[in-house]
Amino acid sequence: MRLLGILLIVFGVVVLGYGGMSYTKARHSTNIGPVQVSTTDKGFVTPAAGAIAVVVGIVLVAVGRRQAV
Repeated sequence: MRLLGILLIVFGVVVLGYGGMSYTKARHSTNIGPVQVSTTDKGFVTPAAGAIAVVVGIVLVAVGRRQAV
């Protein structure tokens, strides 16, 4: 659990540092004869999601530390 917590903290700090992150996801690719048709979805990870990831990461690290003792 500690490793997952640390990864969430790092991800959250990066998202907060950039003020959010955008991403593109490829979807549905189809060939119609010689033509290829594909679509993409664009998304955005908000800074609020980064803050939540940091808080959850801290909780997981604290729980993992408490179990180790």
